Amino acid sequence: MLSSTPRTTLHRGKNRGRADRSELYAVLDAGLICHLGVVVDGSPMVVPTGYGRIGDTLYLHGSTGAVSLRAGGEVCVTVTHLDGIVLARSAFHHSVNYRSAMVYGTPRAVEDPEERLAALRAITERLAPGQWEVVRQPDKKELAATRVVALSLAEASVKVRQGPPVDDEEDYALAIWAGVLPLQAGWGTPEPDPVLAPETPVPPHIARRERPFTSH
Repeated sequence: MLSSTPRTTLHRGKNRGRADRSELYAVLDAGLICHLGVVVDGSPMVVPTGYGRIGDTLYLHGSTGAVSLRAGGEVCVTVTHLDGIVLARSAFHHSVNYRSAMVYGTPRAVEDPEERLAALRAITERLAPGQWEVVRQPDKKELAATRVVALSLAEASVKVRQGPPVDDEEDYALAIWAGVLPLQAGWGTPEPDPVLAPETPVPPHIARRERPFTSH
């Protein structure tokens, strides 16, 4: 079960909250990009970044000079999936169907070489499953230029909204179309690097993603 803290307790839309930890994993594992919220020199900063998950730990990475990863203190990481636009009979009741996760905590710098490689693999595999095994591994210079941080998933919340619009009772008689406009996404045809040798085939783990998909 997910923890309940003052920061993760829902005060509005409580019926949209999810308490099962597996639902947190599902939201995170369906995403490609998270938003990292930090405070730098007294000012808020939100940075989109790739991530990976291993068990109850979320890993983020970037340049060793990235202020967002060196700010210190607590952070907030969010992942959101937009699944559809909810079109109601009244403007007030328009909404969206979504799945979202919010994680709070203080990240730690990952220094152990084995954990760093495992984290970088998880981040790479989150974006392109199967890619880690076919590419050159990071060398010492690249690893030295990369900062990896780990964030515990101990303090997190999940909200989900699915289903049709909910209108005021008197509005159901209005002759206005209402319903959900689903949002779907799909991968396009892989575009080779212009300097790639013409006979180099698209690897199977990339080719099989060339079809429409939905993230739920």
